[in-house]
Amino acid sequence: MLKIGITGGIGTGKSFVSKIFKSMGVPFYDADKEAKDIMTKSDIVRRGLIDAFGSETYREDGALNRKWLADKVFKDPEKLQVLNGIVHPVVIQSAVDWAEKQKGAYSLKEAALLYESGSYQSLDYTILVAAPLELRIKRVMKRDNVSEEEVLDRMSRQMSEEEKKGYADFIVVNDEIAPLLPQVLAIHHKLMEK
Repeated sequence: MLKIGITGGIGTGKSFVSKIFKSMGVPFYDADKEAKDIMTKSDIVRRGLIDAFGSETYREDGALNRKWLADKVFKDPEKLQVLNGIVHPVVIQSAVDWAEKQKGAYSLKEAALLYESGSYQSLDYTILVAAPLELRIKRVMKRDNVSEEEVLDRMSRQMSEEEKKGYADFIVVNDEIAPLLPQVLAIHHKLMEK
């Protein structure tokens, strides 16, 4: 079975495109959702985060103190790198273990930081969902009820779309002009042939 990754910058619509693949019966792993679960449930990750950031990382009820941790790491690249160094290896291994249990021609792993985390290296092919910058900004402003400055700040912490294109085996253009379904079906058929 082929292991396929799908990614895209904030506001590109990677989750929407992933749902199209999922609706066709493709086994689907949401790395960002799984990472949130792992940060709460994995003793190894829990200990690593507390050692790195302190006991305030988790609330008294055991839940991850997300806002506190986000405030601590997202403005400090070194702390973000520490966080990713603790969480990413466990999530990558979780995805590998999950993929090995799936049936079918291929499985799909959605991850926002597919290239940045290095997890693309454990995959056979990757799909990049791309969209024009102005459209991405509008989508995120509407979805998250945030300002353009906040969206641009988030984008500045991600790998550029141009850089991601250099890694991608397939690109889906989600510009609200080119129909998505024919693009997804074309990739699906190519993957089924492989």
